[in-house]
Amino acid sequence: MAGTTVSGIGSNIDTQAIVTSLVNAEKAPKQTQINTQSAKATTSLSSIGKIQAALDAFRGALTSMGADNSFSGLTSTSSDEKVATITTGNGASNGTYSLLVTQLASASKLSTRVFAGGASTVVNSGTSPTTLTISQSGKNYDLSIPAGATLQQVRESINSQFGTSGLSANILTDSTGSRLVLTSTTMGVGSDLTLSGNSGLNTGSTVIEAPKDAKYRIDGGAEMISKSNSIADAISGINIKLLSISPTAAGASAPTPTTISVTTSTPALKSGVKGFVDTYNALMKAINAETKVTKAADGTSIAATLTGDATMRSLVNSIRSELNALSGTGTMKSLAQFGISTSADTGLLTMDDKKWDKAVATNAADLSSIFTGSSGLLARMATATDSYAKASTGILAERTKSLSESLTDLQKQQDSLDERIAALQTSLTAKYTAMDGLVARLRAQSDSIMTTLNALNNQKDD
Repeated sequence: MAGTTVSGIGSNIDTQAIVTSLVNAEKAPKQTQINTQSAKATTSLSSIGKIQAALDAFRGALTSMGADNSFSGLTSTSSDEKVATITTGNGASNGTYSLLVTQLASASKLSTRVFAGGASTVVNSGTSPTTLTISQSGKNYDLSIPAGATLQQVRESINSQFGTSGLSANILTDSTGSRLVLTSTTMGVGSDLTLSGNSGLNTGSTVIEAPKDAKYRIDGGAEMISKSNSIADAISGINIKLLSISPTAAGASAPTPTTISVTTSTPALKSGVKGFVDTYNALMKAINAETKVTKAADGTSIAATLTGDATMRSLVNSIRSELNALSGTGTMKSLAQFGISTSADTGLLTMDDKKWDKAVATNAADLSSIFTGSSGLLARMATATDSYAKASTGILAERTKSLSESLTDLQKQQDSLDERIAALQTSLTAKYTAMDGLVARLRAQSDSIMTTLNALNNQKDD
């Protein structure tokens, strides 16, 4: 039968089964140990990785919440978003302001002479490269133009080499031919573009538009000037983006100012706090999934991969300690006073809407100082988790490294065991094969002797 191995032909003993049993008996204890340790290390490595990812997301959210003024509860509006839009940042406070925009900041725009042959015109007809130097604000950008290069190729080279520096080039074509137009993202007076070099492209170049500063007034004050249309220092904590000059209504003698307002919004404040609660709970859920004991259908307890893990207990205790600590400069110094409590079973945060509404009605300003600042909850939680989250030297990173090294070592042990067992199987097979051959020879000798004796007995009987 195909696939069947016959052994012990000479001895009628299944030597292959004996060898297999002896080999398995030798291998089993060490193989069980390797399998158990490998499974534990693999699942632990996976669990640590999940918690590391959740912790990184939590810390990233803390940074974002600290940067976007989530806990000020402020909302900003512009009466004419075609003229200007506004956003609030750290240091913003309630206020209403009148904004009059008389001029937008603009960039320098420069044109080469017209090339009658269009974009495919060869601008370097020589045999060696030439240089076009684009200068702006005291800095030079040198572009090498190879022999035979066309106007289109010059445009592409400018965009690919100097695009990250804010320079850009386009080709405008009309009935007279094509011209190269250069501009920049840098705005404001003094940022003029100029051309020089030996490429000849600078010859006959003209200024299409000179750079300008933005000009505006706030609350009828003195005219203010900005090199950019994004203004961050005119009003504390308020960023203004200018989009167009203030319009003049039909029949009016003067432009109409735009009203920009910053007001406190309780829903916005609640949204910011709810964002923190959701972020915190996401981390706790990730930790619970890898540490909590669960119940099977028959009521037996099932331990998670990291149940009882000292590192996880320490991490959770560090975070909860900061959550429960008093902070801020207001009358209310804890989240519990705003109706935010911790579940004893899951460690998750919940918000009591009635208690929240009552507290925020009189003490909304206290929330900002609880969360923000160098001693606020966000900063303290970031500090408390820093030793765990560092990419290469953090506690979780070290655990990951140690588990990876353990798996590598276990693989080496597996390879060594496989080699030893293969050698043992070879040795035992050789020994039992030799034994089987010896038994076969002894049986052959016995049969021969018995045949001789029987023959002698038969002669006597005759």
